[in-house]
Amino acid sequence: MAEGPQPKRKREEEEEKNGGTDTQGGATAAFALSDLRVRRVLRESARDKIVFLHAERIGLSGEGTDAVVILEKTPFQEEKIPDLLKKPMNAELQMHNDIYCTFYLSPPPELSEIKATVVYPATEKHIQKYLRQEVHLIRETWEDYKNITLPFIQSQSFSIQWVYNILEKKAEADRIVHENPDPSNGFVLVPDLKWNQNQHKYSCMAPGSLYNSLGSCECCVRSKALLPLSVSPPSPPVSLQLDDLYLIALVHRREIKSLRDLTAEHLPLLRNVLQEGKEAIVKRFGVSGSQLRIYLHYQPSYQHLHVHFTALGYDAPGSSVERAHLLADVIDNLAMDSMYYQKRALTFPLRADEPLFKKFQEAGKV
Repeated sequence: MAEGPQPKRKREEEEEKNGGTDTQGGATAAFALSDLRVRRVLRESARDKIVFLHAERIGLSGEGTDAVVILEKTPFQEEKIPDLLKKPMNAELQMHNDIYCTFYLSPPPELSEIKATVVYPATEKHIQKYLRQEVHLIRETWEDYKNITLPFIQSQSFSIQWVYNILEKKAEADRIVHENPDPSNGFVLVPDLKWNQNQHKYSCMAPGSLYNSLGSCECCVRSKALLPLSVSPPSPPVSLQLDDLYLIALVHRREIKSLRDLTAEHLPLLRNVLQEGKEAIVKRFGVSGSQLRIYLHYQPSYQHLHVHFTALGYDAPGSSVERAHLLADVIDNLAMDSMYYQKRALTFPLRADEPLFKKFQEAGKV
């Protein structure tokens, strides 16, 4: 077993206060993936074919800087499936019983891609986010929200500057799929990081990481890091990968944090997100609204109202019943009762190590 996380260094504490960014707005030092040393496996999923690693990069001074690396096997691409059986590869027979055979294949690199997402430098919050933990369901009343959840949220300083950078077009302007610029009822629709669009093999944690002519990953305002990669940029895809389609609608209004803030006043905004989002996706990607799962998270992972658009056939993280609220249902609930989400209890999962869970424990609610 690898050693646990070291105590935070002063620079890491400063980064955490500033949302993991360089306080001067510059890029951190460039490095290759081979510079990273794996310290431990934080979590893995055999079903999702994904593993989360706590890694470290040793600088010239000998001091290590934490990173999180997410390795995910990419979905099959239909146009490449014939090559999977035709091209030379090592096929090891594991089992043969009557009409059934099982082989283990070792396909060539172009048919066995792995997407690597890097968070660097990573704070302790990032590491804890991906660490395997016991999970508990919380039943939060409106009083619980006012007395426990909201004060906790207000006490946190985790930066969402990357959201504002997108809304202000300081970053990722080339990735915007649709925008309604109305300051009250408008939003921006951008691809989520979890969507493997088959445009590049590696990405940084900030959205908008695209290869430049030097084979580098150009990013990024979430971590303000430039991460050159020791690989050549892939050829442009023949078609976009849509099986795991995933986009996020970020509203322009900054005072709306979550589902709990919504009232009938926000119905024009929510209806715009639902209708225009579906229209933009069918126009751009050919996926109809009836093939989309459109929902909000509660609790959300960051406190700025956003709506998830995912392919209906994609089992997206956080799309389960204890966390996802369909946008169409939210609209109907608010049309029926303007104060619906200030009245009803909401259920959501929390990991045992999360500070908010400890607040509910201290209040005797768990």
